[in-house]
Amino acid sequence: MNGLIEVSDPGLGNSLQDLGRFGYRHMGIAVSGCVDPILARCANALAGNPPECACVEVRGAGPALTVRQGRVRAALAGDVSATLLRAGGEEREIEAWRSVSLDPGDELRVGFVAGGAAYVAVSGGFATPLQLGSRSVYRRAEIGEPVAAGLRIPCAALPHRGSHEYSADPWRHEEGPFRVMLGPQDDHFKPEAIAALLGGEYRATKESDRMGARFEGAALAHLTPASADIVSDGTVPGAIQVPGNGQPIILLADCQTAGGYPKIATVISADLPRLAQLRPGQAIRFQAVDGPQARQALRALETRWKWWAYGMVYGPPGMEINKDWRAGWPLFEDAWRQGE
Repeated sequence: MNGLIEVSDPGLGNSLQDLGRFGYRHMGIAVSGCVDPILARCANALAGNPPECACVEVRGAGPALTVRQGRVRAALAGDVSATLLRAGGEEREIEAWRSVSLDPGDELRVGFVAGGAAYVAVSGGFATPLQLGSRSVYRRAEIGEPVAAGLRIPCAALPHRGSHEYSADPWRHEEGPFRVMLGPQDDHFKPEAIAALLGGEYRATKESDRMGARFEGAALAHLTPASADIVSDGTVPGAIQVPGNGQPIILLADCQTAGGYPKIATVISADLPRLAQLRPGQAIRFQAVDGPQARQALRALETRWKWWAYGMVYGPPGMEINKDWRAGWPLFEDAWRQGE
């Protein structure tokens, strides 16, 4: 029997996301997808899913989800917790970084995320209809199924009540400067602007959403007032645009496909997930790297995630999970082989 989940309360700031919608940027359609794909992969792993399954991305008040059919496994990843209300009246707190199985009538009320992003995964993923090859929601174009009260979403049901639960240590993003590759329009800026970007601190502001995050710090001076504008060209997540006021904007998952502000640098792919976890007022620094260093950083990130997955443990429902029962390697052997 298939599982079925109903959104009993949509919460605030939540959306369904998977790895993204690729191949349509030439049509002006953003890639979208999870702003922190590593954390989403963790949630999916704890739910027993492959990385591409759709999750609920929580960026404010989490949703309440009620199981209407089947026995469903759920898992949370990030700085978030939930309250489980069993159909029989039992109520208990559910921590992140371990799975829990839900029966029909059970409700999972996800809490508030103070900053950054967290993820809720269910067995088999949230199976909303595919639109242009993805289940990701892109609100500006009304693509994807929004998280709304009463929405019923199919998922996979667990085969029997004895299914194991999974647990893992919390994922910790690396600290340190955000690595960038200069350009493509770094020649639109004075040399002291490059020095300021790489030598100073910039603080995240409250003006942040899935499209981009604004920062404040030393103004990044353009060569001339006219250099603050370019003929619109392509943009990508991670691009650091600098408008006329000299304050950087880092583009994120839902960013536009073209823009007219010069881009002084681009955050490398390995550090993009860290951007999703910044909170207002948090200070960051930047460090310039080259192409080989950026590729090595991405390989290192993938290796770290594989070790995290290998460290997953499992145990019977209702019992304390024994860390001698390693689940990671047999469950994610295929993930280990990818990219080798």
